[in-house]
Amino acid sequence: MTGPAPSSRQRATEPGGTLPRAGVLALAAGAIGGLVLCALLAAPFAGALTWALTLAILFTPLQRRLERLVRHPGAAAIITVGIAAIVVAAPAVLVIERLVREAAASAAYVQQHLAAGTLAVPPQVDWLARQIDLQAMITRASGLLSTVGASFLRGSLAQAVEIVLTFYILFFFLRDRARADAALRAVLPLTGPETDRLFSRTADTVYAVIYGTVMVSTLQGLLGGLMFWGLGLAAPLLWGVVMGMLSLVPVLGAFIVWIPEAVLLALNGHEEKAIILSLWGALVVGTIDNVVRPVLVGNRLQLHTVPSFIAIIGGLILFGPPGFVLGPLIVSATLVLFEALRARAEGGAGPS
Repeated sequence: MTGPAPSSRQRATEPGGTLPRAGVLALAAGAIGGLVLCALLAAPFAGALTWALTLAILFTPLQRRLERLVRHPGAAAIITVGIAAIVVAAPAVLVIERLVREAAASAAYVQQHLAAGTLAVPPQVDWLARQIDLQAMITRASGLLSTVGASFLRGSLAQAVEIVLTFYILFFFLRDRARADAALRAVLPLTGPETDRLFSRTADTVYAVIYGTVMVSTLQGLLGGLMFWGLGLAAPLLWGVVMGMLSLVPVLGAFIVWIPEAVLLALNGHEEKAIILSLWGALVVGTIDNVVRPVLVGNRLQLHTVPSFIAIIGGLILFGPPGFVLGPLIVSATLVLFEALRARAEGGAGPS
């Protein structure tokens, strides 16, 4: 006597209620294809998503404090987004626009005085200027900076849209962070401790990149620009920003700006200013990195200087400005995943 015929659902599964291997492979292929399509859909918003995630990590402590005060996550998120916009977006837009304008004005000033022969330069610099055709170079630089300035103004609408999207997404990252945390934990094929480590490493990477790199470099640029301003040197804001940007790059630094400037001051007979600038650059700007970076970063990034450099520069090349954060995030997350795989292969429960 035979039993009842298996249903179509039972026939579609192997003993034990599992899908046949072909079904598993098809399901995996569909999931991977869906992930690829989702990545393509999100690609135009990579910048806004990256900056929103970065700001969400940085401003979550403030969000938590406000939630205890106002007792409403949505209202607290609105206040936090407003504070973030005031602290981050407004100064950044003003500094970039001012930098482009001042760079173009400085290049035009040098070009005008070189053409008129009224720019006082020492004989060594004058000889070098003739060898490399400095006037033509300055003319090209002036035209390029003017073009960059015009492009900046033309692209202001697109930048404004990305800024609005960033803070729009930031609101939901802050308000719904508990739900997002639970959803990620449900999707990730990691144990609870492994997921905790991944999230912790992600936050540490953001703090390290932002506080350890940007904040220290900003401080170095600010101190250098203030000294330029105090000594009455040209374009202090421009050179302060340049020094800050150079300080972002390992091996390079603010000294690439202040050392040649000190040499020029000495050659032009301003020995006192040259000495002051040299002492300030060496004792204050040059050592601030060793004093402030350990306080702000400690061992949070957990990467050697070389992989750190490759992660940041490679991220910038691949993703543009968002790569400044995405590069280190990708490297850090990958290391955590490999640590989890190694721990499982050794029979452990994952990194503690």
